[in-house]
Amino acid sequence: MMSKAIRIIGIDPGLRNMGWGVIDSVGSRLVFVASGVVRSQAQDDIATRLRSLHQGLVEVLALHQPHEAAVEETFVNRDPQSALKLGQARGIALVVPALAGLRVEEYAATVVKKSVVGTGHAQKDQVGMMVRRLLPHADPASADAADALALAICHAQHRASRLMLKDK
Repeated sequence: MMSKAIRIIGIDPGLRNMGWGVIDSVGSRLVFVASGVVRSQAQDDIATRLRSLHQGLVEVLALHQPHEAAVEETFVNRDPQSALKLGQARGIALVVPALAGLRVEEYAATVVKKSVVGTGHAQKDQVGMMVRRLLPHADPASADAADALALAICHAQHRASRLMLKDK
């Protein structure tokens, strides 16, 4: 019997660039669908920037119709103002798929890197290289899009493990 395809969107939150990547998970096979970045303008006020991210992500979801979402948990050691702004963008990354009725899972960056590269301390270029290897037709235009695809891959792997444990 053929497995049903589950479409997963990975979202890498950012106030300037919010990366997204969509894959289909069919059994143990992963298929690249699309990836990109939703951008906001640095000169705009925070409310306008968040609206831009919200509208862009809504459009991506409407176009690609994912079933589930994976969002990166962010831990920032920089100044509190930057952390607050990133947290607001992360809120958009969580609420847009939730409002669309999607199940949303969160993954720490180290978990994503370990799932995709094999080590939780991998560099961005290593993540991008492994994304291209695991999804041969993928050519993410930026590190944000590659990170989002890595999130989707991580979710597909964790999802498969949860389903196997559930069946036992």
